[in-house]
Amino acid sequence: MTSPNDRTNDGGVPVPTTPAGASSTAPAEHPPAAPAGRGMFGNQGTGDVSGYGGLVRQRKPIEEATRPYGSYFDEVRDALEEAYPAFGDAIEKVVVDRGELTLHVRPERIAEVCQVMRDDLSLRFELCSSVSGVDYLGADERRLHMVYQLTSMTYRRQVRLEAAVSAEDPHLPSVTAVYPTADWQEREAYDMFGIVFDGHPNLTRILMPDDWEGHPQRKDYPLGGVPVEYKGAEIPPPDRRRSYQ
Repeated sequence: MTSPNDRTNDGGVPVPTTPAGASSTAPAEHPPAAPAGRGMFGNQGTGDVSGYGGLVRQRKPIEEATRPYGSYFDEVRDALEEAYPAFGDAIEKVVVDRGELTLHVRPERIAEVCQVMRDDLSLRFELCSSVSGVDYLGADERRLHMVYQLTSMTYRRQVRLEAAVSAEDPHLPSVTAVYPTADWQEREAYDMFGIVFDGHPNLTRILMPDDWEGHPQRKDYPLGGVPVEYKGAEIPPPDRRRSYQ
């Protein structure tokens, strides 16, 4: 079957022809090809899209929000302040960014705040859906942050708690007595970031072997690795492939 843009020669064989009136913006033509060997992030020749092509992103400072916050955020703050007498000492700052509410909590107070967030009838954050670590190497003296994502199934609300500790004293109270779902998540943060959760029922490694040295998701952890043989070709370990700086 031939298309309307095909004509036939004398032998009845379709011969493709350029559509009449075609231009560089016409759908009948292919767009011009991009220069070969050009990568992203201003990189030339390697096609490297890993982020090591020289892209430098400016870090936005975390600033405390001013009231009114909007949405249900003011209600959550007021309810916590009313239910928790130590609010002024425990909450370092309140941040509203990208439509999300984050309460920055003093490390030693995190379990107490979680208890109030769960039990107070005006709050009712019954579920801790995520506990994860972040390493702000070079950006914060207390570089290791723990982030707790709380959900209120009663009021259909979400709030984030964040607590920061230093690499020299990476201790936080465990919240497993308040939120049992935090058990294995705290173990993962201990394994990957070296954050010690005081009071955890079984704080052992969960991903790496028990005798592993170091914490792989800290940003100053060496890449290392072992060479891998794949279909007769050897792939060098990451730290020997290129200079990651």
